[in-house]
Amino acid sequence: MHHDVRALRDFYYTTSLGRAAQKAMRDQLRACWKDTTALTVAGFGFAAPLLRPFLPEAARVTALMPAQQGVMHWPAESANHSVLVEETNWPLATGSVDRLVLLHGLEASERPAALLEDAARVLKTGAKAVFILPNRSGLWARRDGTPFALGRPYSLGQIETELKMHGFAIEGHSAALFFPPRDTTRWLRWAMTLERYGQKLSRYHAGGVLMVQARRISDTPGTTGLAVKSRKPLRVLDGVTQPGARPAW
Repeated sequence: MHHDVRALRDFYYTTSLGRAAQKAMRDQLRACWKDTTALTVAGFGFAAPLLRPFLPEAARVTALMPAQQGVMHWPAESANHSVLVEETNWPLATGSVDRLVLLHGLEASERPAALLEDAARVLKTGAKAVFILPNRSGLWARRDGTPFALGRPYSLGQIETELKMHGFAIEGHSAALFFPPRDTTRWLRWAMTLERYGQKLSRYHAGGVLMVQARRISDTPGTTGLAVKSRKPLRVLDGVTQPGARPAW
């Protein structure tokens, strides 16, 4: 089940809780990608709130929004950087993206494997990606009223296994949204303080979202199976092609 773009827009841009969530995740993403000068940056799902810091420095920034969700003009005050896409068929050239972030994309997809395949396709070998997903053991996935309660929450082991199966090497993980999902002045006053403490005390268990950092690796297949060397080859069928010969058994 997909989010509606209007609900996502309203949450992140008109509610205090959404703006606090946006800042917490964006700060973490920025820590992962300190410099994107002259790089091609893309986001899938509803990653637009996290992409703004890269607009002044990256060569190209694109917000890919799935058709089931809908699209909006972004950023509102300048030329559009968003595009409506099929969730498993992105209009990007193979190996054209240097940095990719997914937010509100994978957990809502009905075809997560195909989605990961297209994500791997558009990334250059060695390019970086950050997958942001609801934490199955966190509070946000269990609290209605936020976008993180919709779709399938993940454990760290689940998402890392899926990524390894689709051409990614895991480079690290962190978490965000350590403050409770309550849109009240009392809690939000302490939101960033709780976020800083959460980063020091727990890498992912208590966070509302997992942030898995991955690198696109080559599709060159590795050796499969076991190499078998026979010092004394079997001679069982020697001679059977000669008329009248008997197998040596």
